[in-house]
Amino acid sequence: MEKQNWEISFDIHLSKFRAIDPEETAVRTNIEYIAEQSHFSFDVLGSKLFASWPEFKLTSAAGDKTVPSAILDIQMQVLVMRVLYQGVYAPSSGAFKAYRELPWGEVYDTNFNGRCIKRFAYGFGFKPDSFIQASEALGGIRCDHGDVAYDFKFFGGVICRFILWKPDDEFPPSAQILFSDNAALMYNAEDLAAVGDVVIGTLKEASKQLVS
Repeated sequence: MEKQNWEISFDIHLSKFRAIDPEETAVRTNIEYIAEQSHFSFDVLGSKLFASWPEFKLTSAAGDKTVPSAILDIQMQVLVMRVLYQGVYAPSSGAFKAYRELPWGEVYDTNFNGRCIKRFAYGFGFKPDSFIQASEALGGIRCDHGDVAYDFKFFGGVICRFILWKPDDEFPPSAQILFSDNAALMYNAEDLAAVGDVVIGTLKEASKQLVS
């Protein structure tokens, strides 16, 4: 989705966000609401974020200039609003699913593959050390899959698993992105693809900051 479309989407969802009961939302989503500060508090990719209510504003506890811009941009803002007004938390069983295995996944899998999986594979497949360093900087947890893989805690109790295979003499780099099996309760098809966008964008920013 282009930035202009996300801005239109922001205006559409803002009215729904304003109409929530924050206490009910905290119970339904398992996301902390601090009434004294009138904001929700949660962690995304190693950063503590606040979402104010009823006038929505997404900010970082450490200061907006100290975190990658991808976790505060318009796409992330829409994701946060949507989860807060319609998401439902359920604990994961510990299983992970590919995008195509989710209820609507087969319909949108081709789009997700090009938008996220190939972008990730070619963004980091030739420089896996950059992926490792950026993942560590963002609080990723290394796991034993592919040539290198990390789990990332995302908004709404969902864990994203990014798996990378390095190229060799016969094959180009490849990748897979998996989601904890509670993801479909928090996100719809478009939003979960946007989760992939946000993680990849944040990894790229973190990688550039580490070498600058």
